[in-house]
Amino acid sequence: MYAVIKTGGKQYRVQPGDVLVVEKLDGDVGASVSFDQVLMVGGDDGVTIGAPMVEGALVHATLVETRRGEKIKIFKKTRRQGYRRTRGHRQSETVLRVTGLEAAGETHKWDGTVDLTPLSVLNARARNLAARGEAEVVVEAPAAPVAKKAAAPKKAAAEPAVAEPHVETVVEGSKDSPVVTAAVVETNAPDVEADAAPAAPKKPRAKKAAPAADDSEA
Repeated sequence: MYAVIKTGGKQYRVQPGDVLVVEKLDGDVGASVSFDQVLMVGGDDGVTIGAPMVEGALVHATLVETRRGEKIKIFKKTRRQGYRRTRGHRQSETVLRVTGLEAAGETHKWDGTVDLTPLSVLNARARNLAARGEAEVVVEAPAAPVAKKAAAPKKAAAEPAVAEPHVETVVEGSKDSPVVTAAVVETNAPDVEADAAPAAPKKPRAKKAAPAADDSEA
């Protein structure tokens, strides 16, 4: 069974269980709404047309939400005048769930449950996002106790190494008659340079002989 109703200057064909979007109506979420302006009723027994309304016919619905519709852009332009205007508009609308229909002594009701979830929440769920104003509560399972490991024994502090005394060799004198002396040096740390071989003495540069005196000058 179906009916044609009039609301907000428009006509709608409805039947029990339909979701209907009409012009804004007064009322809170979950309120019951009834329409008595029924223009036509149809069913298995035929069609009844009102003159102009069907007497005794009623359509019952539940208000789901009142929201604003999709944005409509209005663009105006006057050519060769430099006139351009862009405006936007969002019409207020009400969403209804048709729950029953009464006409000609018959009553048809919808057996389902009215879901009052708004469209914004449904869209957020479809995109796997949390809805505004709703905080998700996540309960974490308690972590299993972790067995403590036995503490490893502390290592004894390493004793500082004691450097042994080393012998330092000193070469003195000239190339022809070198004099080698040795001295014992005690240090806290081994001297790396002392372990290396002594550097070879530099060769003295040969001096140029002076020019011989000329006998003629004498």
